[in-house]
Amino acid sequence: MREVPVNAPARTTAALGLLVLAACASPPPKDHPPETGPTAPAAAPLATAAATPVQSDAAANASFDWHPLVAAPFGTLLKDCPIRLHEVLLFHDESLGSAGTESKDCYAVDGSAPTFIGHAADEYLMCFEHDRLDRIDASVRIATDDAAQIFGRACARWLGNAQPLTKADDACDGRDGDIAFSARLMAQPGEPTVELLITLTDAARRDAEQAPPGDPEAPSPAAP
Repeated sequence: MREVPVNAPARTTAALGLLVLAACASPPPKDHPPETGPTAPAAAPLATAAATPVQSDAAANASFDWHPLVAAPFGTLLKDCPIRLHEVLLFHDESLGSAGTESKDCYAVDGSAPTFIGHAADEYLMCFEHDRLDRIDASVRIATDDAAQIFGRACARWLGNAQPLTKADDACDGRDGDIAFSARLMAQPGEPTVELLITLTDAARRDAEQAPPGDPEAPSPAAP
């Protein structure tokens, strides 16, 4: 057989290739532990399962707050009201919680009503007596199956921050500072939703009107 000559560079390249292969196949020295590669970063801690319910409870509690319904302080003159209103005609029905509005001029807002129980109020009225804000009525509709639980949680929150007056399964009355609140659940048989109505009134003004004449501790009535 005829031998094919191989030049020096080729021999050198071939020898280096064999050395590389031998190095890959050889075990690491005994005094040098095998490399295990870079350490993987520690996984970020997972949020606890309780985080979502807690956040949901906080959001629900915030939605129960009726204070955003007070778009202007009680006693505000109609001409000074900070939101645009239009007058509405009311058909009074005491069974629907409309008692006390007969002597008042009531107005609805132009645009979206304030948010209550998670969405804009279905009905929202600001009622003025002698051109001063004296009463606010609002209502929302909630699913019948959830109504008792939602109303119970809302009432517990209201009474926790207020002086309780009365309490019933479908009624929640109390007072927070100078504002009195009265809420009711109004259900109709066969309806998939229940109406939650709330009325806010100027309790400070009523205190002044009911105080005995000459009582030095009686609060001063609002200026006419």
